[in-house]
Amino acid sequence: MHKILSIYFLSLLLICSCKQEDEFQPKAEKFTRNITINNVSVDVIIDKPAIAEMDVLIVYHGTVVFDDKIMEAAENVLTVFKGILKRSDMMIVSVAYPEENLLLGDNIAQSEAALLWIKNKADDELGIKVKKIFLAGHSQGGYLVTRLNTIHQTNGVIANAPGPLNLVYRCQLEENGTIPKGIHCNLLNENYGSTTANPDGYFQRSLLNFTTGHKADILFVQGLMDSNIQMYSWPVFKEAMINCDDCQETQFFDIPNFGHSALFNSTQAIDIFNSFIDSR
Repeated sequence: MHKILSIYFLSLLLICSCKQEDEFQPKAEKFTRNITINNVSVDVIIDKPAIAEMDVLIVYHGTVVFDDKIMEAAENVLTVFKGILKRSDMMIVSVAYPEENLLLGDNIAQSEAALLWIKNKADDELGIKVKKIFLAGHSQGGYLVTRLNTIHQTNGVIANAPGPLNLVYRCQLEENGTIPKGIHCNLLNENYGSTTANPDGYFQRSLLNFTTGHKADILFVQGLMDSNIQMYSWPVFKEAMINCDDCQETQFFDIPNFGHSALFNSTQAIDIFNSFIDSR
């Protein structure tokens, strides 16, 4: 009888031990979280693998203008970057940065907050250990990660079709009726006046104004069948970045026969994207 009871209690101990081990096992999770650092808050979507230590890819969506669309945009860009990433051991954090009623570029504060939170708070708040950090963005998201690279050190940055490159040129086209008027240029006009009256105000927010002081290696991917607005200033931007004498390594991959979403559609671009991450 005593032998039977001993076996029974030993079995209970083993079961309890297994349950405790399961409780401490890292779990794969995907969830939305509002994060705050330095009094700046932003929503992020976190896709975390079932490991305790991991590299992180922070991704930024393209323009959607209205804030009721930003969570959908953040979800979509997480999906497409996860779809091209050939690693399953990286946490992906998608930043739902705001846009509505903001001058273009003012959302750098929320974009920066997500990066600072990963750098300084994610370990404690998520119970993980963050190793390397990479930034990646599409369109306006590419604009934001390029700007962030002039502010903070990371392990690498990837920007697909980053823009707006030249707000002076773009908003002039809207002012003279060559292209339809848009919300971003209208807001800038309300604050700065026309591009003729105050070109510096527009240029200071253009990506052409952020071509020095890049702190990490950066890869730019550009489809050469993108819009005329993008391609008009692309050679100028490219030359300025190549000639930067206080930047880390800058790589350009221009793709013929692809448009604005070239990174996600070109198998060669996808390979270069993964090689860039794996080599750092």
